[in-house]
Amino acid sequence: MPITTTSPAHTRALGQKLGALLQPGDLICLQGDLGAGKTTFTQGIAAGWGALDEVSSPTFVIVNVYRGPAQTRLYHLDTYRIESTAEAEELDLDSMLTQGPLLVEWPERIQPILPVARLWITFTYKSDAEREIKLEASGARYQHLLALITNQ
Repeated sequence: MPITTTSPAHTRALGQKLGALLQPGDLICLQGDLGAGKTTFTQGIAAGWGALDEVSSPTFVIVNVYRGPAQTRLYHLDTYRIESTAEAEELDLDSMLTQGPLLVEWPERIQPILPVARLWITFTYKSDAEREIKLEASGARYQHLLALITNQ
């Protein structure tokens, strides 16, 4: 289901709506070129989820962990610099998923080791203001999330 956002604030607002619904074990895959809106969307997710920390791109540190209320954690993984699925397996994604929601940028690079059940979001740059955001849900939990954030 594609959604066109018309400003960074609109992209953040959509992310915030999703973030408010996330719980430990949720996997959100964020695919798109540099500048397509993944970090802006993640800022919205973190705000909706209740993150106490500022969101930044984890490209150079690989994973950022944002603190939330009651000692909860939101994991933000960037696999752009991961060179193999074996290297990604060393990050212990299962542990991250048991402790909090997990956002993965560049998920196509490690797709073989990701759980099949997930929300896959593809970002396409349309103009300085517009982004096309395509949401694909795999699994009942993610179909439910999709319905809630798109009001269907």
